[in-house]
Amino acid sequence: MRIVLAEDLALLREGLTHMLAARGITVVSAVDTGPLLQEAVREHRPDLAVVDVRLPPTFTDEGVRAALAVRQEHPGFPVLVLSQHVEQLYARELLADGAGGVGYLLKDRVLGGDQFVDALRRVSEGGTALDPDVISSLFAASRRRGPLASLTPREREVLELMTEGRSNGGIAQRLHLSEGAISKYTTSIFAKLGITESVEDNRRVLAVLAYLDHSRRS
Repeated sequence: MRIVLAEDLALLREGLTHMLAARGITVVSAVDTGPLLQEAVREHRPDLAVVDVRLPPTFTDEGVRAALAVRQEHPGFPVLVLSQHVEQLYARELLADGAGGVGYLLKDRVLGGDQFVDALRRVSEGGTALDPDVISSLFAASRRRGPLASLTPREREVLELMTEGRSNGGIAQRLHLSEGAISKYTTSIFAKLGITESVEDNRRVLAVLAYLDHSRRS
């Protein structure tokens, strides 16, 4: 995997670069501003971009705005955002095009290199990797009405874990249930959200988008 890294802290850029290299992932360009991120993606055509939300000069939302610009220029380009805080608007905006390939992780919740690399791989393959705090924040607003209100508490648990990017096997392990039971829950979730038969990975992304979109409108 080849990635572009946009992070203003030199020490963190270097640390991530070495950690990823040790796991067979090449950082083809490490930059510290939004415009340089866009240039690096055009030049290197990487598999994915890892972007800090806050970059110079104002340290507000330059990073995520650059990520959105990259996805406009290269539809569906995978982006994993790193942040210190839950920013609901940014997560929804990144997922709004329906293309998948989006991650949003909190820096202090990334527990180790293997976990981080697993998230990178899921996002690069068109899936999602959202921090549980991000999911909870978005889900709290969206579940009060609309199709999501019809989900049972267990179905909501399954959907939240699905949004983290977990497979049915991973969800089953987390909830101490069989994979068969999880398959039944996901089928019920798709039906309640009006998601028709399609490729399984696409249905999972559409389920994520359904509640994020509802959260935006709530």
